[in-house]
Amino acid sequence: MRTGLLYRMRSKKALLFMIAPAVIYFLLFSYVPMAGIVLAFKQYRYDLGIMGSPWVGLDNFKFFFLTGDAFRVTRNTLLYNAAFILINNGLQIIVAIFMAEIGSKLFRKTAQTVMFLPYFLSWVVVGAVAYNLFNYEHGTVNTLLRALHIPELDIYTTTEYWKYILVFFSAWKAVGYGAVFYMASILSIDRETYEAAEIDGANVFQRIRYITLPSLRPTITILVLLAIGGIFRGDFGLFYQLVGNNGLLYETTDVIDTYVYRSLLVNNEIGMSSAIGFYQSILCFVTIMVTNFLVRKSDKDNALF
Repeated sequence: MRTGLLYRMRSKKALLFMIAPAVIYFLLFSYVPMAGIVLAFKQYRYDLGIMGSPWVGLDNFKFFFLTGDAFRVTRNTLLYNAAFILINNGLQIIVAIFMAEIGSKLFRKTAQTVMFLPYFLSWVVVGAVAYNLFNYEHGTVNTLLRALHIPELDIYTTTEYWKYILVFFSAWKAVGYGAVFYMASILSIDRETYEAAEIDGANVFQRIRYITLPSLRPTITILVLLAIGGIFRGDFGLFYQLVGNNGLLYETTDVIDTYVYRSLLVNNEIGMSSAIGFYQSILCFVTIMVTNFLVRKSDKDNALF
């Protein structure tokens, strides 16, 4: 019986053709560009090109850390993404369970459609919505406050508000889309289990606690692990389109991605931008490896690898 690699590939031609587009995509857009990491160790010059530019070793990394911005943007990126993971996944699970318990199919489909719509709005549109809400002179919020004879809020110059604004808009866009994954898992649970629990006298909350949530555990683990893998990658559209180049808010809204963008396009620091991107990738890699190791130690079946 032949068991060589070529024989197995020929016998699985259909499966290989099906996976080929995804493999090609990641090779072209994820692995080939990794060669650009070399710029993190060079002082890039346009006249000399990538290979001809002089080596500077770790100077680009040193400059980033010596500016004092490294801790701030890393802290902001980590804390915001941690909040997004906890709040968004929590709301998605609650919404999915609520939708699954609704008896009316018409109401369920309508609610799903309404919640799903924000996901398709670009951050440019969401940024315009936020500006019309929070603009000091003509924004909806301050217009309402004036009508109620309450002092106006200068939101675009006050950092404290943005911790909650960014979390709110992230959840607003993500909850409807993320709830679909949990809905699919809930609908795949054997309905006879619920019927047996109901016959035994379990109320709706007991069925959710002892059947739905334990059955969702593998899905929750995988989705959270995937999210943790990008915990040091800020959603550039969210932070840039809502905040823009407002230096007054950088202390609490500046993340690694927006910092790289300004370093590249405003300061033209190609070497330092590459160094920060490399630093970001290392943080993401270490985080997902450590998290997966911990999950594997406690529940091997739910680990990614």
